[in-house]
Amino acid sequence: MGKQNKSGDKSQVLPYLAGLTFSIIFGFSFMFSQDALEYLNPFHLLGFRFIIASLTMTFFWGLGFIEINILSKAKGPLLLVALFQPALYFPFEVTGIQMTTSSQAGLMISLIPVAVAIFGAIFLKEIPGKLQLFFIILSVSGVGVIVSFQGELASTEGHLIGLLLLMGAVISAGLYNIVSRSISVNYTPVEITFFMCYTGAIIFNIIGIRLHDGGLSEYISMFTLSEVLIAVTYLGVLSSVVAFFMMNFTLSKLPASQAAIFANLVTVVSIFAGVFLRNEPFYRPQIIGAIMIILGVWGTNYFGVKEKREKKFNRGENYEKNFN
Repeated sequence: MGKQNKSGDKSQVLPYLAGLTFSIIFGFSFMFSQDALEYLNPFHLLGFRFIIASLTMTFFWGLGFIEINILSKAKGPLLLVALFQPALYFPFEVTGIQMTTSSQAGLMISLIPVAVAIFGAIFLKEIPGKLQLFFIILSVSGVGVIVSFQGELASTEGHLIGLLLLMGAVISAGLYNIVSRSISVNYTPVEITFFMCYTGAIIFNIIGIRLHDGGLSEYISMFTLSEVLIAVTYLGVLSSVVAFFMMNFTLSKLPASQAAIFANLVTVVSIFAGVFLRNEPFYRPQIIGAIMIILGVWGTNYFGVKEKREKKFNRGENYEKNFN
């Protein structure tokens, strides 16, 4: 019995550890994306990123570390996932980052839980409880506090368009969360991630090569720049493989609205990266907003688990009444 309890506790903790991991990785990814965008156009960056991601997945597959069996499965659901992410999400995100800042991108992406909560209620009938809804609103309000303190960026050329593009990324990510969760019964997180990586590599490199002014050799030679190599390796290996595997795993174990709230932690991580790695100022409203976000993440997950346990208990109690 003791072993079963430990195993059960471990299975409950793992989705939250996975959510924390992908939040941290994605938080730093905005900074690395901005570094690479100083040398590459958005589709060139995405092409390199997903080539590395695909090769990394293939390497692990070849060594037997991961198992992939999608040849015998329907491709339609996987194509639908790939449509929202990476095909739509990443062009919106990277172009939005190029027209705003890494911290602004992190702040906008934190709105994903709002989109997921709406789409989850519509398509999956996963209606958040009252306490969960309160903490979701608290977390998103924390994002609002931080964003309201960034008003001076509104005068930047193209800033509004960049924010609209990032909102497109939020909507795409919300739909991706719903579709990924709905197909997780038939596809493993590794299979979904593998398909997404190769889809991104094909689509973005075709577009990137066509948009590149030089020839194919010059297109590939950009990879030799140390700044590009470091950024693309981080984005390709950690963001596109490790983080997406963690995200798909989390989505397969938790309700969509509960899993997606981890995206709000991206805001905190992106601010941390800006303050300590890019020497950006950090003011009191940002501290208040970060605290609201962290509390929102904690409350959403804590009360989500509590409500789930209470439902199981009530079902068991009703069963005993009916049986007796």
